[in-house]
Amino acid sequence: MKTVIYIRKSTEQDERQALSLEAQLRELRQFAAEEQLQIVASFEEAKTAKEPGRNVFREMLEFVEQGNADAILAWHPDRLARNAVDGGAIIHLLDTGKLKHLYFPTMSFDNTPQGKFMLSIAFGQSKLYVDNLSENVKRGQRQKVHRGEWTWPAPLGYRNNRETRNIEPDPERSPLVRKAFELFATGEYTFTALHKELKELGLRSPKGNIVSLSNIQRMLQYPVFYGLIHLNGEFFPGSFEPLISKKLFDKVQEEIKVKSRPTRQKKHSFPFTGFLKCASCGCSITAEIQKGHHYYRCSKKREKCEQKKYMREETMLEKVKEIVEQVSLPDDWCDKMLDYLNKEEGKAATNSKTFVQKFKDEQSQIDTKIDDLLDLRLEGAINSQEYITKKNKLVNQRLDLEQKIKNAGKNRSDWVEPMREMVLASRQAKKLQSTKNLSEIPTFLKSVGSNFRLRGGDLLCEGKTGWRVLLQNRDFSDWWVRWGSNPRPIG
Repeated sequence: MKTVIYIRKSTEQDERQALSLEAQLRELRQFAAEEQLQIVASFEEAKTAKEPGRNVFREMLEFVEQGNADAILAWHPDRLARNAVDGGAIIHLLDTGKLKHLYFPTMSFDNTPQGKFMLSIAFGQSKLYVDNLSENVKRGQRQKVHRGEWTWPAPLGYRNNRETRNIEPDPERSPLVRKAFELFATGEYTFTALHKELKELGLRSPKGNIVSLSNIQRMLQYPVFYGLIHLNGEFFPGSFEPLISKKLFDKVQEEIKVKSRPTRQKKHSFPFTGFLKCASCGCSITAEIQKGHHYYRCSKKREKCEQKKYMREETMLEKVKEIVEQVSLPDDWCDKMLDYLNKEEGKAATNSKTFVQKFKDEQSQIDTKIDDLLDLRLEGAINSQEYITKKNKLVNQRLDLEQKIKNAGKNRSDWVEPMREMVLASRQAKKLQSTKNLSEIPTFLKSVGSNFRLRGGDLLCEGKTGWRVLLQNRDFSDWWVRWGSNPRPIG
């Protein structure tokens, strides 16, 4: 009986199961000699049989169907098939008579109805084994994820730690990944501009390749960088060190939404459009060129607008610089404020333990809510989607508290650091008075205030926390006392 040998291993990696094929072939040739089988061909494959689609296996079946062989010799039925499709193909060849026999050194087979029944059971056992193995792997993976362990190849900016079986920041790439989030959050970078900047800064993949634009876009949306594992739509707190804060990540997501909106290509550049509204009707402010000058006016897209006055860009620049001057602190006052903030930071250290305990109590309450949610899911009171949605919200709240605990652990209150950043920004604001890059001014203005409006020849805005005091009052003596005052329109 003309017989073909089929040997298979489950991986294409040379260093894994390298002796498996050699051992199978040696044993099968010895078996063929003992049984006096005529070997007409040998087929060797390195691919899992879990799914259909093995090329060499298909070639072997075609070889048999063409009448070139009558029998197949393999080490075990699981070498031939671990799925129902391939197992069915073998049994079909036996039913049609194109395949007359199967030989296995590890078990006997008779080409009879009972023999084919036992063969189908052997194929079913092989499928059961691989299915159970898959489930065991997934269960182990889920358990690791519940412990906060990253079980996949490390994302860019991290590296795998074999000792901890988790990931840790890559000292070479993590600063650049963090820089990418910080740059994009400013709103001054498109995806393309950020990709170019990171390329110049030297960001490379672990293999030394330039990181593609699409990978940069996906990287900016990975929750892993602020400490969360996302698996099958569900969030799990990671036990690894985050590279960025959730606040920075959320700001980047807002910028991504803005960048994702369709925009038409601008023929001219008008630095003060895009954030100004009409004080009368609320429409956006547009700009046009008349006799070589830039004029700003209401776009009048909603209804008839009472405002008919145009504002030249030179006048707009004067109004804008008045606001910049208002929020520019003198150097001596900056020094006083920074000294005061340093003292306040010292006082905050004594209160940090109280805050930490408060935040930990809130975390415990969230943990209880997550456990209650799981009970409701197991009882069938809520479905999987409701469970995942509510749990993800609680996990993000818990992560916010974790960030507050870290900040409290650094002996900083919630307002000291933002105020320090504002003082330093105010000190630098005076440089905008002489800048030639007008696009820098709107960027600064959006950090200072909101709801910018044009009314006749006036520019109105509402100052943000801290800045509103400077916009309303040049007396800095009670600035920190009025830090949390309610916003009021500034004219």
